[in-house]
Amino acid sequence: MALSRICKVLPRLVWGGLFVLCALTACMDDTEFTSSPTDRLAFSADTVRLDTVISGQATNTYTFEVYNPNEKAIRLPQVYLEQGAQSPFRVNVDGTYLEGGSASGFEIEAKDSLRVFLFASIEDSQTDEAVRATDNLVFVTEGGTAQKVNLEAYGQSVIPLRGLILTRDSLLEARRPYQVYDSLVVSRDARLTLAAGVRLYFHPGAQLIVHGSLQAEGTAASPVLFRGDRLGNMFSQQPYDRIPGQWGGIVFTGESYGNRMNFCDVHSGTFGVRCDSSDVSVEKLRLENSIVHNMSGDALTVRAANVFVGNSQITNAGGNCVTLLGGSSTFVHCTIGNFYAFSGGRGVALSFANCEGDIRLPLHRAAFLNCLITGYSTDEVLGTQSERYPNDPFAYSFRNCLLDTPAFEDERVSACLWDNDENAVSREDNFAPAFDLDRLVFTFGLNPASLAVDNADPEVTRTYYPNDRNGRDRLADGHPDIGCYELQKDDTAGESASTHP
Repeated sequence: MALSRICKVLPRLVWGGLFVLCALTACMDDTEFTSSPTDRLAFSADTVRLDTVISGQATNTYTFEVYNPNEKAIRLPQVYLEQGAQSPFRVNVDGTYLEGGSASGFEIEAKDSLRVFLFASIEDSQTDEAVRATDNLVFVTEGGTAQKVNLEAYGQSVIPLRGLILTRDSLLEARRPYQVYDSLVVSRDARLTLAAGVRLYFHPGAQLIVHGSLQAEGTAASPVLFRGDRLGNMFSQQPYDRIPGQWGGIVFTGESYGNRMNFCDVHSGTFGVRCDSSDVSVEKLRLENSIVHNMSGDALTVRAANVFVGNSQITNAGGNCVTLLGGSSTFVHCTIGNFYAFSGGRGVALSFANCEGDIRLPLHRAAFLNCLITGYSTDEVLGTQSERYPNDPFAYSFRNCLLDTPAFEDERVSACLWDNDENAVSREDNFAPAFDLDRLVFTFGLNPASLAVDNADPEVTRTYYPNDRNGRDRLADGHPDIGCYELQKDDTAGESASTHP
């Protein structure tokens, strides 16, 4: 009885399976491929521009889509690089590597797409300027149509410095960039001179450690650059260079004096510039016309040392933009702003103290003239006086400054303005154009509505910096602006800005 039922059901199952198989086969056979030369592909990008990288290193992997917008499927009998095996580009199309720069046998269903992955590795040309590398990736259809996607990348040759300790006076000239591995150390009796236009690219964690002295003399057109050595993008439109913590920082040790940094650009490190304890009667560092920006820790730390900072921008720190622990410091026409964009906390624009816990650090001088000190919070100025040693020097002063801190009266504060919500603009709105937080581009030129405009002390300006950091005349109308950038009255908002990643 059971056997009879199985015999009756089995033919139905067999015929049903055959029907399904035939139906699938029919569907497969129905796929139509075009061979018309007028049926073309579409691309998500006609030109793919890859990173600039240090020559010999690979770029990040880039990708783009190849679309078939036609009503029929399309075969690609060949996809190839015009330079073949000699191309600096490496390409994978829909999971197939272009061995020797060429591959075949691709198909794209109607209204479907495939994805292309590629990177470049550019040989070291031993030239000072970046070298452009190009090729074309060609897609050939069954109809004989050849379509190209342009590929472009740049390779920068560098001079590697590995574990270098300078024991005598040395000059680095502005040729190709110097890539610093480990750290670059200047011995006690040595002086390192950096010519205008020198570019120092530091490997992650690497530092410039100065026991002797540093003379970094840039110009407005050719600043001395201190940055990380990752030249590519972390992801689309976001360079590593705009991400803090890419390298260490600059350290002036206790035995280092007479350092000068003029028209320098120090950015995206773990810390910016650190001055260790030394004789406060002797100037340790003079920092002028410079930028220290985008550090995961403090941007500028001065511990019981003598420094002068003028006409400079010190901005965006995961710690404090400026930390003064005792010593003698003077700041003139500086823009100090903490608008750090990353998670993990943010310090203040300015912190000064005459102690560190129970450690006595007499603050002989912390003077700020014509300075703009602000940030995201409602109080960006933090002063800490020792309770245990109330008679220790705690000498601070602010004159003709715009301060983001609750208003207070103090004989050490004169002709200052308060950066708060009662003003037409305040905090980040003091600057124009507005910060681009998506691209991490920050502009610290003045908004015409800022209280910083026209409110600096002209005598201080005339004595120290009649021109702003960009070389603009501050005294043309007799009313200079607070901070390191002067707004020209014929500017539209932000044209006087200094933009920095």
